[in-house]
Amino acid sequence: MDETLLDLLRQVDTPTVCNAIEVAQGRRGFDAFTRGTVLASAPEAGAIVGQARTARIAATRPPEEPAEVIRARRMDYYRHMADGTGPTLAVVEDADDRPVGAYWGEVNTTIHKGFGMVGALTNGVMRDLGDMAPGFPVLAGSIGPSHAFVHVLEVAQPVTVFGLRVAPEDWVHADRHGALVIPPEVIPHLGEAIGRMQAAEAIVLEAARAPGFDFAAFEEAWARFEAARV
Repeated sequence: MDETLLDLLRQVDTPTVCNAIEVAQGRRGFDAFTRGTVLASAPEAGAIVGQARTARIAATRPPEEPAEVIRARRMDYYRHMADGTGPTLAVVEDADDRPVGAYWGEVNTTIHKGFGMVGALTNGVMRDLGDMAPGFPVLAGSIGPSHAFVHVLEVAQPVTVFGLRVAPEDWVHADRHGALVIPPEVIPHLGEAIGRMQAAEAIVLEAARAPGFDFAAFEEAWARFEAARV
């Protein structure tokens, strides 16, 4: 993905990208997005865009594997997160039925930011809300006080977070609304699609904000809007 498109994607929210993908595909039905409500550590941070670095964790019960295996896998995890060029985003699935262990706090956000990553997406738990690394947004499923028995189960495999399947190297766009995976075939057309969609929406928005707006004005604007978005 070139820098021009990356800059554009950082300037628009995730709902805009959802709509633009459908414009690029020429149909409704795009479904590679999260379900449910996410919690944003920094709602004002805007969009984060990056290629996924993935892992699965658990925290409800102590790990049953030997300590040296858990330790080695933890190092594999950090090695995976530190790897990669360009913007990268941590996507971490908490495998517990009801996540309880806060993996994302002051220490881990600082480490991952130090690796050059742009943020994290998880269905798990975050904490240290006042002390997280600035400029490293986390989108999480809940907030809690303890790390419990958190440990890494799997590294660099496809994961599912809020119903969204994410594979390593997938391009992810995320903000306080949730996240999506950008289909690879759409990337060359996405910038143009965002421009077309914004121009089409402006037809209705400008009419609705103008003095004297009524149904007749709406009907005329909507017809032009539908013609413009085809």
